[in-house]
Amino acid sequence: MKFSNKLVKAKFIKRYKRFFSEHILEDGTTVVAHCANTGAMKGLNKEGITSWLLKNDNPKRKLKWSWELCQINKTYIGINTHNPNRIIEEALKNKTINQLKDYSSFKREVKYGENSKIDFLLNHSKNRDCYLEIKNVHLSRKNKLAEFPDSITERGKKHMTELAKIKQKGYRAVILYLIQRNDCDKFGIAKDIDSEYYIEFCKAIKIGVEVICVDTILNQNEIKIGKQLKFVNLN
Repeated sequence: MKFSNKLVKAKFIKRYKRFFSEHILEDGTTVVAHCANTGAMKGLNKEGITSWLLKNDNPKRKLKWSWELCQINKTYIGINTHNPNRIIEEALKNKTINQLKDYSSFKREVKYGENSKIDFLLNHSKNRDCYLEIKNVHLSRKNKLAEFPDSITERGKKHMTELAKIKQKGYRAVILYLIQRNDCDKFGIAKDIDSEYYIEFCKAIKIGVEVICVDTILNQNEIKIGKQLKFVNLN
């Protein structure tokens, strides 16, 4: 997924009113950028951290800037939660995810379960349809370990329950954790942050819901699929 413009380097000041963030550009100008991430963003919203912003000149937009990446030393971290589905859609079209490359077509945002929408419904002429849910991951509290979630997620828990039900009906159900950072080699569920999500996750896995963990290659121009990571049970 290429950005519409090359990102602009800045310094993060603060985040407020949920969707607003303030940054200082390298020329000293202070700008307000849209923050699509409604999570806790643990470790990523510290004052003074390097941020990367996307400028959009669409006159219909209230804010001309959007906050896309953080940078910690040499590690880029994607914080825009609107991007993972775009990244995965591109990967599905290019068939770069081995476990999902045999599907001939897909639809986005298909209604299923109890008032839910699956991110992608993958279709196959002969095999079972696949229900694919995408989760954005940017939390890393331990060296080389990515974790989800970074805050209590009722919505995430509901999605695990719905995927388990889909699996029980005979369909293929997959949850894909997209790690928007490239400094990790394994992934686990943050049980201490949301124990109820962990319980629903374990139930779903026992029923047969599949887990795919993929990191990303990020820079000021684009974000694309990287390598697959090992899932570790953090009991």
